Amino acid sequence: MINVLLSAPSSYWDAYAPLLPEACAKLGQKIDLRQDHAPEDVDYIVYAPNRALTNFSRFTRCKAVLSLWAGVETIAPNATLTQPLARLVDTGLTQGMVEWVTGHVLRHHLGMDRHINNQSRAWTHIVPPLASERKVTILGLGELGSACARSLAALGFEVTGWSQSRKEIVGVRCLGGSEELPLALGTAEILVLLLPLTAQTENLLDQERLALLPQGATVINPGRGGLIDDAALLAALENGRVGHATLDVFRIEPLPQDHPYWSHPNVTVTPHIASATRPVTAAAHIAENIRRGEAGLPLLNLVDRARGY
Repeated sequence: MINVLLSAPSSYWDAYAPLLPEACAKLGQKIDLRQDHAPEDVDYIVYAPNRALTNFSRFTRCKAVLSLWAGVETIAPNATLTQPLARLVDTGLTQGMVEWVTGHVLRHHLGMDRHINNQSRAWTHIVPPLASERKVTILGLGELGSACARSLAALGFEVTGWSQSRKEIVGVRCLGGSEELPLALGTAEILVLLLPLTAQTENLLDQERLALLPQGATVINPGRGGLIDDAALLAALENGRVGHATLDVFRIEPLPQDHPYWSHPNVTVTPHIASATRPVTAAAHIAENIRRGEAGLPLLNLVDRARGY
């Protein structure tokens, strides 16, 4: 019997209590999933940040901590967490992000807000360009960013992808390293942020880098709120360097009601819905990592603690 501790906000239990043992059983693993295993008896911790568990040093038998979130910036820096840490990358998260990003890129590319928000009977004949005439840049080419880049390229967009180290994606112009970031920003008529939040990426989109964007560029951020210097973005919206910002993630969530993003006419706020963990697909991913751990195989999506993701 494999003892698995589910340490997460209480709302997670109803979803994972039936799904995770079932997913493990399909892979030949019998688990005892509880919320109250004694620390010394735990083999694996399935984890989403919560106040009940912040000290991992008591879990001396634990073979791995398996995150239910794709982002681990609130978990990885914990000095008591010495066990291997795996982040969640599953089909539900990826598909959700691709759909959200593709939808909003198309929305801005086609100028749909002009027609949705202005029913003044004005017959303004503005024909949008074709996708092949629109330059889109994605910062971050991990699992989610790469999937979005491929989806947009398949629609015909001229896609540039940038990451800390250069990647290769068919149909996508790939750049890498700090020296090529200005090139990626300089052509970004639509900019999508999908980087992890680390010491190197916090406030990456600051006043200096926003000034590199084409005049009137659109910024779409479903990645992490801390990637953007909020004051710099608001200033860029006022001077027209950024024409519109669609933001799904913020430094403080829920976004405070008095935050200027709410009332700005050129900002769209969505409530952190771009990509959510789907319990069915997440349970299958967690079950596979438990199987791999028991078989002595490398865990999927193991976090590099030095890099923070």
